[in-house]
Amino acid sequence: MTALPPLADLLASAHVVALPLATRFRGIEVREAMLLEGPEGWTEFSPFVEYDDAESAHWLAGAIDFGWMPAPRALRADIPVNATVPAVPAERVAEVLSRFDGCRTAKVKVAEAGQRLGDDVARVRAVREAVGPEGRIRVDANAGWNVDEAEHAVHALAEFDLEYVEQPCASVDELAELRRRIRYMGIPIAADESVRKAEDPIAVARAGAADILVVKAQPLGGIRRALAVIEQAGLPAVVSSALDTSVGLSMGAALAAALPALDFDCGLGTASLLTADVAAVPLRPRGGVIPAARVAADPALLVRHAASPERAAWWRARLSRCHAVLAQTSQPHEA
Repeated sequence: MTALPPLADLLASAHVVALPLATRFRGIEVREAMLLEGPEGWTEFSPFVEYDDAESAHWLAGAIDFGWMPAPRALRADIPVNATVPAVPAERVAEVLSRFDGCRTAKVKVAEAGQRLGDDVARVRAVREAVGPEGRIRVDANAGWNVDEAEHAVHALAEFDLEYVEQPCASVDELAELRRRIRYMGIPIAADESVRKAEDPIAVARAGAADILVVKAQPLGGIRRALAVIEQAGLPAVVSSALDTSVGLSMGAALAAALPALDFDCGLGTASLLTADVAAVPLRPRGGVIPAARVAADPALLVRHAASPERAAWWRARLSRCHAVLAQTSQPHEA
């Protein structure tokens, strides 16, 4: 475990950026992030703005882990990634997929507030038509359904040959019940929020509530902590991002590169959803993969896409509060 860097050191290298999205995603049109430079290189602190300090402190631990500790030994140089399709109308699916060069897998957002199951079916149908019978489709409900709604939706979407359904319900108990109901269909359930937002990220595996873990390095407190969670859970893992900049995506790529097995394409292609980035060469998929290499923030782009002074002050205050949380525990990450 590395010592917690002094707050002054973190603030001295901090840059806050505001990056527009090509399509509204997760309810936002601009993604804010804080970039920090540590002895090992650039790193990212970017919990979503609605997260409280206790949860956001895990993200800061992840940023420190990546910027102040060497990355684990890479077992692969390139990481296969999926396309991500927001909850857009079906007629926009082809446009979105065109941003993800060579990706054989698509993750489709469903259960969006204000939309109906019919919208989801139309969107997934359009994706299936675009990727063809050999393409892989997974859907992500972000805990938007109760058990009955999820069971009904899985039946409605099953004709599109789903690879898995990600976080269909909110609680571990609901996931376990849904898994019991649809087991005969052979469609796996993946857990995301039940891992990264849980006090005990192993609980979902212990309860038999998921077949697959979706793992994100920054929210779990860093690459080493994420590797430990995967090992303890004993389930296949999909490494994903949280709409990161290319710097944050390189953290996820380092995690994916270190996994003994990589059975699924990773959700690390989301730089293609941004219209601006902090790297001179954004970490967008080429031929369906991204390289597992550190990414440096470009000084000119940090200036060009700098957040307003008011937003930068908000993020610096947030960093200070989260640093205080980590200082109280003296555990910025687990080695």
